[in-house]
Amino acid sequence: MADTHIMTNGLQYLPFEDTIAQLDRQIEDLRRLAAKEGIDNSADIRRLQREETSELKRLYASLTPWQIVQVSRHPQRPLLRDYLNYMVKDVRELHGDRCFGDDCAIVTALGQIGRERVMIVGQEKSRDTNEKIACNFGCPNPEGYRKALAKMKLAEKFGLPVVTFIDTPGAFPGIGAEERGQAQAIAVNLMEMSRLRVPIVSIVIGEGGSGGALGIGVADRLAILEYAYYSVISPEGCAAILWRDGSQAPAAAEALKLTGKDLLKLGVVDSVISESLGGAHRNAHDTIHNVEQYLVKTLRDLKRVKIENLLATRYKKIRAIGEPSQKVLREKSPPAIPDRLSAAVQLQRVKDEVPEEAFETKM
Repeated sequence: MADTHIMTNGLQYLPFEDTIAQLDRQIEDLRRLAAKEGIDNSADIRRLQREETSELKRLYASLTPWQIVQVSRHPQRPLLRDYLNYMVKDVRELHGDRCFGDDCAIVTALGQIGRERVMIVGQEKSRDTNEKIACNFGCPNPEGYRKALAKMKLAEKFGLPVVTFIDTPGAFPGIGAEERGQAQAIAVNLMEMSRLRVPIVSIVIGEGGSGGALGIGVADRLAILEYAYYSVISPEGCAAILWRDGSQAPAAAEALKLTGKDLLKLGVVDSVISESLGGAHRNAHDTIHNVEQYLVKTLRDLKRVKIENLLATRYKKIRAIGEPSQKVLREKSPPAIPDRLSAAVQLQRVKDEVPEEAFETKM
């Protein structure tokens, strides 16, 4: 399925937003006509704006999982550095893993959210072509995960809460990354984050793909934006494995249950943070404000909990992942059909209770 975007007034439209694009073009034409001819078109412009708002509400209230994946990948969606610029005060970026190098795909920084000093760890995709290449399009290398863990340990030393922002299609799959221990770096992060003695809050702000997301995603509270996704694999990767056909990505997205609504129902995430009408790319300010409000409240609540209780609850939370889905499967599964073994056991029990003569065949 093509992800071609139509450009109007600097805004890029997704394939399912043709009606919105047409309304925007009509509004822009009326504005140009008013500026050129001096005609008052304000009534028509307001009518079209109302139509556009209604269409956006209707469209975004019934997005398919694949359409949500497309929104999460929108090139104008707010990225990590947008959150740092508009939400975090007194940002001091930290670099390097003290082992190999500084991975641009993971950004670590000290900063202040509300009144709380925190350690921020997040994945950065970048928008400029050269920066995208330098960041591997948001796919971290092992040194990125080691950098993240080193800075989280620093936060633990000084008693600072950790806030992580997840936005990656997955860890970088290159040969160099594997040679430097990609899987081990992620595994060590999972273990160490599970017992880090400070509050941890994670938010999926765009894509949450595979172990690349998990590497900074073990937390006391895991939230996801309304039009983000969180999945064990990308829809395209799943389609390539199951059907050997990338065009089956929409079907794979449906089966993966990767939307915030599904994940909340399954108990994988704790909260779904609402976005502005039409997605975060249409109004980044309101979406970032919603994230800030969530973080301020959540950090305040977590700081009131004793660290021993926090760690015990975190452990239980991690261990409980998958239990709701198993319950759902049990509720939906048909009654069990006795197999040959159970039938044989039942027959033996009958033989034990009935005299042997009853089973003799009469000629």
